[in-house]
Amino acid sequence: MKYPKIGLALGSGGARGLAHIGVIKVLEENNIPIDFIAGSSMGAMVGGFYAANKDINQAENLASEANLKLILSLIDPSLRQGMLGGKKVNNFIENQVGGVSFKDLKIPLSIVATNLKNGDSVVINKGNLAAAIRASISIPIVFKPIAQEDKLLVDGGLSLPVPADIVKKMGADVVIAVNLDADYFSSESKKFGFYKIAENSINLLRHHLAYSNIKDADIVINPRVGRIHWNKFLGGQEIIAAGEAATREVLPQLRGLLQKDQGGLKKYLKFLRAK
Repeated sequence: MKYPKIGLALGSGGARGLAHIGVIKVLEENNIPIDFIAGSSMGAMVGGFYAANKDINQAENLASEANLKLILSLIDPSLRQGMLGGKKVNNFIENQVGGVSFKDLKIPLSIVATNLKNGDSVVINKGNLAAAIRASISIPIVFKPIAQEDKLLVDGGLSLPVPADIVKKMGADVVIAVNLDADYFSSESKKFGFYKIAENSINLLRHHLAYSNIKDADIVINPRVGRIHWNKFLGGQEIIAAGEAATREVLPQLRGLLQKDQGGLKKYLKFLRAK
């Protein structure tokens, strides 16, 4: 009996990426198995934490307990290529995932970074997990880039903010894409000063690049996180709740898609019969 392999593409978006926790929570609650994960930037971090231990509560507890003291403890000023060296962040990630490599993960995972030298997307699926996450979250100017062979790796969101195509290539029959760049303009701004014009210009580029990434996804989840700035990591419950709400909205669509499958394995029955 055949059942569809489900792939989850977790998009970039700084603190907005905490919505991914809510997405995974609802999928688990409804017995939706996740067979593959691809993540970019914050999507790489949440996806990496989950792929390492399949315990989304760990990520949620960490987000809930985050405070200014924790944020300050991760700062290590750099004199070259970025304001932060990133070693403390790497060590923090290492502690959370237990120093595992990709081959040790409980769910197959691909992490996306960007080669600053030529703009190419770089897919990382082997070696040390923490180092790959550190590369994918390396926002230019904020973090020092990661030198890897002849590449200089920075934030994956610069080239592939929602890696739906990557998780499809991993073997997913059904691709669920989580787009954090769809809700920028849900509330119209009345004032357009220099900063707002610059911010909106960058957001427009991200919005259209993300839209291009998700065009072939089977299910697209758009958490309403447009008013949450990329660096607002404190007060994560509101963002997690946005991910939960957006996922529940697409459950009927996902249910209909899975009902087309011929196999009908037991692990789908509870979900498909839910009302």
